[in-house]
Amino acid sequence: MSYTALYRKWRPAAFDDVKGQDPIVQTLKNQVISGRVGHAYLFCGTRGTGKTSVAKILAKAVNCENPIEGSPCNQCPVCRAIAGASSMNVVEIDAASNNGVENIRDIREQVQYPPTDGNYRVYIIDEVHMLSVGAFNALLKTLEEPPSYVIFILATTEVHKIPVTILSRCQRYDFKRIPAKIIADRLLQVTETEQVEIEEKALLYLAKAADGAFRDALSLLDQCIAFHFGEILTYDHVLDILGAVDQTIFSRMFRGVIEKRTKDCILLLEEIIIQGRELGQFVQEFIWYLRNLLLTQAAEDAEGLVDMSEDNLKQLKEDGRLADGSTLIRYIRILSELSNQLRFASQKRILIEIALIKLTKPEMEVNIDSLLERIAALEARIEDGYLAEGSRAGTLGVTKGSSGRLSENEMSAAGEADTPPMSARAKGDGQEENQWSESNHPKEVAIPPAQLEDLNLVRNEWGNIVRQMGISIRPSFRDTVVEPSGDHCLCIVFADPINYAIGNRPSVLGSLERFVEEKYGKAIYFKTRQRENGEPYNTIYVSSEELREKIHIEIEEE
Repeated sequence: MSYTALYRKWRPAAFDDVKGQDPIVQTLKNQVISGRVGHAYLFCGTRGTGKTSVAKILAKAVNCENPIEGSPCNQCPVCRAIAGASSMNVVEIDAASNNGVENIRDIREQVQYPPTDGNYRVYIIDEVHMLSVGAFNALLKTLEEPPSYVIFILATTEVHKIPVTILSRCQRYDFKRIPAKIIADRLLQVTETEQVEIEEKALLYLAKAADGAFRDALSLLDQCIAFHFGEILTYDHVLDILGAVDQTIFSRMFRGVIEKRTKDCILLLEEIIIQGRELGQFVQEFIWYLRNLLLTQAAEDAEGLVDMSEDNLKQLKEDGRLADGSTLIRYIRILSELSNQLRFASQKRILIEIALIKLTKPEMEVNIDSLLERIAALEARIEDGYLAEGSRAGTLGVTKGSSGRLSENEMSAAGEADTPPMSARAKGDGQEENQWSESNHPKEVAIPPAQLEDLNLVRNEWGNIVRQMGISIRPSFRDTVVEPSGDHCLCIVFADPINYAIGNRPSVLGSLERFVEEKYGKAIYFKTRQRENGEPYNTIYVSSEELREKIHIEIEEE
């Protein structure tokens, strides 16, 4: 007796056997029970999700002599004939090979004859999007007003290719990808019935590798059983057969990329190649690993979004702390471009090695995200004390307190835009230094006490605020100062036009306002402007009371 593949042997025979499509199954059962069966259905969704199986079950249900709660009995002659593909009332057509106008005309001629047994003639047209334009047009009239005993069931994986005129004449049902947990439970039932011993970890990996398609999961299981027939099917066996890579490899590769260890990444790739792993699949799974890292950062509760064990999830969270979101997005972009190139490449290894070099050496790219990563690396070195020789930080004269001048924290963000060259200040008899000091003598400006309080608060903490902003926008605030701009409003002054273009975005300012309110309990509105040429940074802001005490005249505030 010939062997029957598992995906054919375990194809659902009744509605209750269909897993992961409960809303669709319940709707069709209710239609059969109530007798409100439609004349045209469109089943759409990815491969292996049960479209054709549900179509055959519906064909049996509407013709069954003894239906059970809307589901076929699979015992009557009609059900057995349909299951054995010998019934004249159920016609299954592959539109990929029968996509011409003449094939549809044959259907139009056949529908004139009522069913010989049962209640309906059912036409199942699989991959209906493959029909030609002429064939669709020939189908329109029959599809809109078929005889009362005819049902059309159209199935497709590419619903966007179906004409709107066809869509409007059908009841559409979208078949979702089946969750990995449901696939794993079903595979466990299959292996127990088939008397196959398999590790739980291997079962879960097969369910995940199926990517929501139960048919693919059964095909992969069939392949693994055949290769290790009579043995316990282990996780390592599954990895060997599918050419997949263990999760720990991705963690090692990711840490090598983050730490810029190019040689170690290349050696690890060579190790993967020696093990005989499929390189295209390795790249795709590494992209998926980076996606999971990104989700653990973006979502507070990532357990429901990342399907893996608690140990792997713990390792994933530890790796996620090593890089920020913009860096992960850059990695995903490079590897996604690589994945597209690998489809037609003859030297896959070379392309992957080039991509790894790009990941570990951002200076090889000139786009924005690589530049941001390089700036972040420089910032980290500066914060760790690796300052360039000759740094002149602090030469502007730093004053704290209620004077309103730049604080030490704000100076770290403001930079040295107004600092004169050291050579000009040191040479000669000091005349150049005196001229610079006189021309840059700080100007005192009076503001209301409430505004001065907000200004001093933000200026004293400005360096800390900038450091805690996202790494993608933090560099643009390195050369900024804050000035008053009304009640509960401050203005950020940018010296560089490029930094100004990044920093004045509403999303950036909104994040800044929320951070200040959460951290310091102050609702302060921020505006931005670009610094004018020659404009000094050293304006002193004082309260109106302090200025009255100094000049002994009344001051009218506007």
